[in-house]
Amino acid sequence: MYDRILLPTDGGDHAAAAAAHALDLAATYGATLHAVFVIDTGTSALAVSKVEVRDVLEELGEARSREALDAIRSRAADAGVELVVDVLEGDPDERIVDYATDHAVDLVVMGTHGRTGLERYLTGSVAEGVVRDSPAPVMTVSTPADRDASRSEREP
Repeated sequence: MYDRILLPTDGGDHAAAAAAHALDLAATYGATLHAVFVIDTGTSALAVSKVEVRDVLEELGEARSREALDAIRSRAADAGVELVVDVLEGDPDERIVDYATDHAVDLVVMGTHGRTGLERYLTGSVAEGVVRDSPAPVMTVSTPADRDASRSEREP
């Protein structure tokens, strides 16, 4: 059913929850897991005019990507899952959709940050962009804390 599963990661708790699901699915179906980290250099990234500041931000992104992908490498090896890793730059939802298209993935598994209200309106959602534009089905994974926060915001 699944031969290629895409796991976008930012190294956070939400991504770790998604990684658990993606690794389980990859092990179950014998699929190759594609883990990608996108360094946000798109329009939603901090607008900076100084080259030195942008360089520092990119270095931080590269360090975070190494940490995030190393954690997934270790878990994939333990699970016996074939893993492909990549670090991309650009607008995260666009780069994730491009990767899914270019690599003919069968499923995208990604975490959601559970933002609500004004924060969600101002920052948007990478997951929403991927769900809207992905050529493959998208499984979104939230954490229990996100579900509780979302529920409490809806209740009077």
